[in-house]
Amino acid sequence: MSQVVAVTGATGFIGQALLDSLLGNGWNVRALTRRVSSAERENLEWIYGDLDNHGSLQRLVKGVSAVIHCAGAVRGNSLGSFLHNNVVGTDNLLHAIIEQKSGPRFLFISSLAAREPKLSWYAISKFKAEQLINDCSDNMPCTIFRPAAVYGPGDKELQPLFKAACYGVLPSVGHLANRFGLLHVNDLVAAIHCWLRSDKPITGTFEIDDGTPGGYTYRLVAAIAQDILGKPVRCIRLPGPMLQLIACVNLWVSRLIGYSPMLTPGKVCELQHPDWVCDIAPLKRGLACWYPKLHLCDTLPQLIKL
Repeated sequence: MSQVVAVTGATGFIGQALLDSLLGNGWNVRALTRRVSSAERENLEWIYGDLDNHGSLQRLVKGVSAVIHCAGAVRGNSLGSFLHNNVVGTDNLLHAIIEQKSGPRFLFISSLAAREPKLSWYAISKFKAEQLINDCSDNMPCTIFRPAAVYGPGDKELQPLFKAACYGVLPSVGHLANRFGLLHVNDLVAAIHCWLRSDKPITGTFEIDDGTPGGYTYRLVAAIAQDILGKPVRCIRLPGPMLQLIACVNLWVSRLIGYSPMLTPGKVCELQHPDWVCDIAPLKRGLACWYPKLHLCDTLPQLIKL
């Protein structure tokens, strides 16, 4: 591949899987990194900097055919921190692209949480970033993917939940009948490849999960784990008020000693929401070469053993 693809967030969970796949399939990649010692690889050019460094962003997007924006904060202890990382950072990247006047296709890896922006700081920051991208759609072809919960090798968020099943329990937040979508990282990467290879860029906002009809419930995940392990797996519902109290304490401590927490009151609200299931039909129509191949019943045996 002679064309260059620019990637942000290439050292994160999704970004790393994408980077490995792009390079393995012969793409030339230019990736943004804050790590001075990022490993050198064939067909890969590291651009040192971050989303606040205008010069780095200009070097990142110069002359590229596509930009895939995976970078973003999933942890934070204030609305301001999420807005700076996810909204201001996206705005900086968009301005650097528009200044090039080259019009590359642009893909934003957002989150299904943006569908419910009132739930959390994270959700509103993703929603506002999407609005910025939509405002730039006249300058370049823009696409937004809203993945459901992404999992797979290297995931640190859902892995503990799956591992708990080995001990016969599956912790649940919210009602056991709440439904949610899951998406293996390899299926997300496959969708990105199809987006890159499409002759005519698709535009718009697309939800994406593994296409399981009606999504998953905690009971269904427990049943899948039980079949795989050959022993009972019970759902243990964690009390909402207790989780909110823990989240509030966690947020207070994070501000006191200075770290970015994952469990916040907003995150608890996200986890308790009753419907995180996607409609993937529009994306399948837009990307005729893509359909999800990996479902939890196929991938959980490997994940439990990790």
